[in-house]
Amino acid sequence: MLPNLITKTITLVDGREIVIETGALAKQADGSVVVRMGKAMLLATVVAKKDAMDGVDFLPLSVDYQEKFAASGKIPGGFLKREGKLSDYEVLISRLVDRAIRPIFPDDYHADTQVAITLMSSDEEVLPDALAGLAASAALAVSDIPFNGPISEVRVAKIDGNLVINPSPALLEKASLEFIVAGSLEYILMVEGEASEISEDEMVEALQFAHEEIKRHCQAQVELTKLVGKEQKREYSHEKSDTALYDKMRAELYDQLYAAVSQQIPNKNERSTIIKAIKDAFVENLGEEHGFEASLIGPYFHKLHKEAARNLTLNEKKRLDGRKLNEIRPIWSVVDYLPSAHGSAVFTRGETQSVTTCTLGTKMDEQMVDGAVISGYNKFFLHYNFPGFSTGEVKPNRGPGRREVGHGNLAMRALKKVLPPENENPYTIRVVSDILESNGSSSMATVCAGSLALMDAGIQIKAPVTGIAMGMISDAKTGRYAVLSDILGDEDHLGDMDFKVTGTEKGITACQMDLKVEGLDYSVLKEALYQAKEGRLHILNEITKTLATPRPDLKPHTPRSFMMWIPKELIGAVIGPGGKVIQEIQKDTSTTIVIEEVDNQGKINVFSANQTNMDAAIRRIKAIVAQPEIGEVYTGKVKNIQPFGAFVEFMPGKDGLLHISEIKWERLESMEGVLEPGEEIMVKLIDVDKKTGKFKLSRKVLLPKPEKPAGKEQE
Repeated sequence: MLPNLITKTITLVDGREIVIETGALAKQADGSVVVRMGKAMLLATVVAKKDAMDGVDFLPLSVDYQEKFAASGKIPGGFLKREGKLSDYEVLISRLVDRAIRPIFPDDYHADTQVAITLMSSDEEVLPDALAGLAASAALAVSDIPFNGPISEVRVAKIDGNLVINPSPALLEKASLEFIVAGSLEYILMVEGEASEISEDEMVEALQFAHEEIKRHCQAQVELTKLVGKEQKREYSHEKSDTALYDKMRAELYDQLYAAVSQQIPNKNERSTIIKAIKDAFVENLGEEHGFEASLIGPYFHKLHKEAARNLTLNEKKRLDGRKLNEIRPIWSVVDYLPSAHGSAVFTRGETQSVTTCTLGTKMDEQMVDGAVISGYNKFFLHYNFPGFSTGEVKPNRGPGRREVGHGNLAMRALKKVLPPENENPYTIRVVSDILESNGSSSMATVCAGSLALMDAGIQIKAPVTGIAMGMISDAKTGRYAVLSDILGDEDHLGDMDFKVTGTEKGITACQMDLKVEGLDYSVLKEALYQAKEGRLHILNEITKTLATPRPDLKPHTPRSFMMWIPKELIGAVIGPGGKVIQEIQKDTSTTIVIEEVDNQGKINVFSANQTNMDAAIRRIKAIVAQPEIGEVYTGKVKNIQPFGAFVEFMPGKDGLLHISEIKWERLESMEGVLEPGEEIMVKLIDVDKKTGKFKLSRKVLLPKPEKPAGKEQE
């Protein structure tokens, strides 16, 4: 029995239990818990500095989720044989937790805070990502760190028409929708997931179902906080204040800022120049010896600018760039832009632009996933790149960050739902989105450009997918709010919600929602979803003007593929000893051949950029796997001569006996001088011995039968 152990148990609707334990492990952290479900165990710790660093006016929060390979009885791959940099999968889970807990911290709390979540033990029936948010919140709940929680995360899925919480991986494979949902006792805070073209009402129903479970998790944490005696949180004072400065700035600048944002200038740089000029003029007029706290000028100015922009929308239903609340920015797109790519597209919406490529490869190009919990291969992956020049910034290229990984994953989930079934698609598909301009919703531009690039490449997707980013500006005191379609970057920073929705004409394929306020009422959520649908369909109408359906064929320079199935027992014959046969075919025909056992059969994929070479490789494979048929005629090669006849290889690896009596119609006394080893002759398969399986050949039946002499007939 572990010492000083305090536990709280959460019972799910289906009877499974989640147990939160604290008091035994990692006691020098400000808060630590172990969350158990089945054999899965997550250790979550949280540590925060007592004071904020000078000049910091935000929350320096870091969240890291890591899976120990020992948790599932594995040793890491690579030369170092130890856990290293977080995998993309771990980064995505870290982001899920970060996005759920960050908005719940007090606005004036700015101390360095670190949350570490570690998978210590795994369970094949439990997906740990659905427990990570609960573990992080529980660690905060048993600490004295200021936190306006608790929160929890669950996975909700619809399986066979029924909504299920935290299903097993096996059940999840049959799900028509799957969302990770985070929330507090009162509100939904974060949503991310995918679906098979579901309706807006179906999505809201799933979120409400998830929220009911989340409330139980939160209530358990409230009780756990009382058990450990951590209701009282630490005192802090992380923000300087200068009331006189703020009053002066508000009196002098608010009207100017409101007038500036009311100009509704479409160009982002022009808007920024006007706003910066107001700030610069104020600072210049203050002089050097103004006596105010200079470090607060920036934060106060941002606060006033935000208030002016928000009030413009709430008071007058106007937006910074002059659009209506539900209006989409101008769109243009082209396909086949890059002549050497297998598929390419440019999608531009307002000041956001993506150039996206689609590249088709073979099975050997599949992405190998070697994780502590999830291992296997990906045949479809999407990479998103966000260089500094896309926003006019000087920024070194240090590889993809967490934002790039997250945006790429969202676009990948949106598009994978419309890909052809795996048994109809022999290709490994890589989609790459390079953002060349960004002013809001570049991930949704990636979805639109990705659809076009896939169709341009000739991939027979079920339907084009488009995406839109929704925003919201609200006033908790008055209850006023405005839902915004296709938000700008400025509206993202100044607003309370970033809600991305993707889908086809039929329904939703993926979504991602982040809230920067305490929550979102379901009626507003439903309104946002239906306004998003209106926007998605508008964008769909625009991109289908460029390309409405997939091209009927691949580009001429795209590797062609041919798939065939053979009996399992013939796989070895195609491969040959040590791979000799298949290597020779590939070398002679300049093709790539992939052979594997699938469903107790041999599956062969042949890839070639040249149809002639493709045909040559297919002929040779078919010759190897072809089954001899009685009555068929073959071109054979004499292997060796015997007194009673010759053995002829009439198919690759298949020899038959050509008896001396079957060579000619005339009677032969011996085989001398009749045939030579290596000589090619036409033979017919006339019989197969049922007991031995030996083949009997005939050559004479292919020769004209000589007529009998007249005298013989008279006799």
